[in-house]
Amino acid sequence: MSNFDVIINSDKPVLIDFFATWCGPCKMLGPILKEVKDSLGDRISIIKIDVDRNQQIASKFQVRGVPTMILFQKGKQLWRQSGVLSKEDIIKVILENNNQ
Repeated sequence: MSNFDVIINSDKPVLIDFFATWCGPCKMLGPILKEVKDSLGDRISIIKIDVDRNQQIASKFQVRGVPTMILFQKGKQLWRQSGVLSKEDIIKVILENNNQ
């Protein structure tokens, strides 16, 4: 089992941000995700994955565009969205999908 598999099999929700260093919208999403983490604290893990450095993982989840966020809990994909969302929208999705 890879580190990635261990991470997404967590009991708490894990939001994966697939990004690229050259992507403008990805740079906009970074500070938004920091605010989401600040708001939710230990209720969520947020992991950033550089698609250029981690092509195998990006390919496995068929990430075609960046940024793409995927929410996992206990190894299951609960939600997926490409593009930039507001802090409020991201928090709403996380809370709606959190089945702890």
